[in-house]
Amino acid sequence: MTHVYPTRDDSVVTALSEVVGGPMGDRARPHRWWTPARVLLLLTAVVLAAGLVQKAPCSLAEGRDQNWVYSHMCYTDLKPLYVPRGMVEHAWPYSDDAQTRSRYEVMEYPVGISYWAWGAAWVTHWLNGSPDVGERSRTPVSDLYGEKEVDDETQLFLLVNAVGFAALALLATWLLARTHRSRPWDAAAFVLSPALLLTGLINWDLLAVALVAGALWAWSRDRPVLTGVLIGLGTAAKLYPLFLLGGLLVICLRQRRFGRFAVVTLWAVVAWAVTNAPAYLTGPDQWRHFWSFNADRGPDLGSLWLLVDQAGDLGITAHTVNVWSWGLFGAWCVGVFVIGMTAGRRGTVAMVPRLAQLGYLVVVGFLLVNKVYSPQYVLWLLPLAVLARPRWRDQVVWQASEVFYFCTVWWYLGGYLAPTGGGDAGFYWVGIVVRVLGELYLAALVVRDLYRPAHDPVALERVQPGTPSGAAAQSETTTRSNAVAV
Repeated sequence: MTHVYPTRDDSVVTALSEVVGGPMGDRARPHRWWTPARVLLLLTAVVLAAGLVQKAPCSLAEGRDQNWVYSHMCYTDLKPLYVPRGMVEHAWPYSDDAQTRSRYEVMEYPVGISYWAWGAAWVTHWLNGSPDVGERSRTPVSDLYGEKEVDDETQLFLLVNAVGFAALALLATWLLARTHRSRPWDAAAFVLSPALLLTGLINWDLLAVALVAGALWAWSRDRPVLTGVLIGLGTAAKLYPLFLLGGLLVICLRQRRFGRFAVVTLWAVVAWAVTNAPAYLTGPDQWRHFWSFNADRGPDLGSLWLLVDQAGDLGITAHTVNVWSWGLFGAWCVGVFVIGMTAGRRGTVAMVPRLAQLGYLVVVGFLLVNKVYSPQYVLWLLPLAVLARPRWRDQVVWQASEVFYFCTVWWYLGGYLAPTGGGDAGFYWVGIVVRVLGELYLAALVVRDLYRPAHDPVALERVQPGTPSGAAAQSETTTRSNAVAV
């Protein structure tokens, strides 16, 4: 046995394996070519292709009302942003040119996503025969929407991004399958996730997801510089990878590897600063737009703040949400810090929490108190969740809650949940609560695993001393006996 086989390790997979002959036998031989990584990569390609098919009805929505997009649950931000953000002219997202800014809005995303969208627009123009953007600049923006060439480009832009997202998902799969050397099949919960299928093409979040998967892999290989660089690049694409530093702080304190944490943090800052420099230097006001846009945002889609605001008819302001959400998130982080510092200290070998466990707890706390929860934000949790709690039963419970919310949010936006007598769509609140309960369910199991490692399938494994995964389980005992600080 070169690795853990899910049919022998997971009760759900064991039961399902009866359909094809039962669990892996002691005398069974693995296929020479079909390694776990190759199987997972193939499945990833299939799931991403199915995700593209799921979005296909929206390509047939010409001439239909907006509710067609919501009823078929195939909405994506990629096509609606192509013209109004200037990608139709391949305008630099951070240009301060007066004509560009009078015609197009500034991208409201971090620089990593803006760079990606700008690059995808360049590829789109190249594939479409390099249209004359000068002529387009003399055409009113409202007229560009009706041009057939622009409509074709919009479809092509979606396909170009889809190919890029597929590459990112394949990369994330490969990295997750190699994070725990003896548990490559844990990545199957990422690959076969309905969240990946349904939300992978909504926005550009898979860019940050792949970088987070890379950071998890780099840390498991004891590469602090690469870990820091990937966290910095991830933060330049989405804010949440920054929160991995909180988990690394706990791990390094437990292992007394203070210098290692400083190295990761330093390189994360350097990578973030270098990535942001072109945007800031070419258009500082446009660069600040992302921060001001989010600061001015009030209770928005999917958040508990929206539920409270609508249910209580409170009229909560953006300032109130900003103060309370960051305050509550700070308190949540303190709680995660205490859990991380106190868990796993009993027994002969002190079990230091894994980065995926602490990362999931911090990121889920951020999402719970955040002012907005867009449908694709579930992707933020996905690589962390599948490594933090690699049990199919628990993944299915959590994913079911996310799928339920995915359905309700589109029904809500389409007006299908609105009461006939008027008023707020209360059933949408149910969708928000179900999603929150699913995330808290998985968080509770992760906390239980931290305090009772006998429930954690990864902690139960026998690992060789000196390997990255083994170091996580034995380093605290080593540092106690040797009193060595790295």
